[in-house]
Amino acid sequence: MTIQLPGADGTLRTHEPRTEPLALTTGAPFTSRTVFSAAHVVADPFADTSPDSPAAIDWDATLAFRRHLWSHGLGVAEAMDTAQRGMGLDWAGAAELIRRSAAEAKSVGGLVACGVGTDQLTGPAATLAEVRAAYEEQLALVEASGARAILMASRALAAAASGPEDYLDVYGHLLRQASEPVVLHWLGPMFDPALEGYWGSSDLDTATATFLEVIAAHPDKVEGIKVSLLDAGREIGIRRRLPQGVRCYTGDDFNYPELIAGDEKGFSHALLGIFDPLGPLAAEAVRVLDTGNTAGFRELLDPTVELSRHLFQTPTRFYKTGVVFLAWLAGHQSHFTMVGGLQSARSLPHFARAYELADGLGLFPDPKLAEERMKNLLALYGVTQ
Repeated sequence: MTIQLPGADGTLRTHEPRTEPLALTTGAPFTSRTVFSAAHVVADPFADTSPDSPAAIDWDATLAFRRHLWSHGLGVAEAMDTAQRGMGLDWAGAAELIRRSAAEAKSVGGLVACGVGTDQLTGPAATLAEVRAAYEEQLALVEASGARAILMASRALAAAASGPEDYLDVYGHLLRQASEPVVLHWLGPMFDPALEGYWGSSDLDTATATFLEVIAAHPDKVEGIKVSLLDAGREIGIRRRLPQGVRCYTGDDFNYPELIAGDEKGFSHALLGIFDPLGPLAAEAVRVLDTGNTAGFRELLDPTVELSRHLFQTPTRFYKTGVVFLAWLAGHQSHFTMVGGLQSARSLPHFARAYELADGLGLFPDPKLAEERMKNLLALYGVTQ
């Protein structure tokens, strides 16, 4: 059997789907790297909502997907941008997600870390005091849930700060208050344009210096950092300047195999949105790396980069659409609906290429189901087979 897929040039090409998935099984816990997948949320397709309505979540399917990730040994990075935080998921929804996911993690022994931000500030421009208070409210909730906290970049802080000293003050205040060490997240403007000039400067060298100054002043309160700048060289440079004991978690969805593999001077752990669709394959690769077989790790993970770069292509912030699309094709949810209607954010040729690449990697547990669902989507767009 074959399937006709539309290309970006408007023509159809023939693809022959795989008949068997890649053989992947669960295994022992990781020993050489700590690996988190930032996980998506599953919308409730029967909710009577509009793009401006609060998110309606299918909690059963959302938590089932997290159990899938935990079963393969991955940690879950919860309520991050992959969960459409700030792009359909408001703070009320994120707070409920954190509470439910943290409780589920406890019940199955899963590792979970949750995003702490300021997205309850939805009115007029916030003051620095209001930014601090919003961060404090969210940090308290995450800590009360028993999850590790990830201090996310704040749109409100980017708007309110007048320079690096404001970032030093706000983050210093939060780190002194944190009861346990946290992960600091530097999210670049390619993921969220409102974060341009974060850390007080659009010059990345100046911003990096401020970022490292925050960490150096509170090394006992920073468990790690997550760098999402899609710049492997800069991440390596930051990684080599971290205080002893502070981990670097790569958030680089373009260059993750080389960054996780590392070099003679160190390596990155991982906290990646692409590990949502790649979960079982990524876990298998890390277990190979645990044996010291770096070449085998790269052999498994390098071929996935083309898919990742496709999903994260400009405008990068809409990568969530491709992630949820692949979850639907893989059978992790019964529909392709997203909170905020974000399923409309990518084109049919984009979906077709994502399907083709994922199928080639053997990511679909049931290739026939994925083929049928892809054909159903094509039919809705008027593509007959």
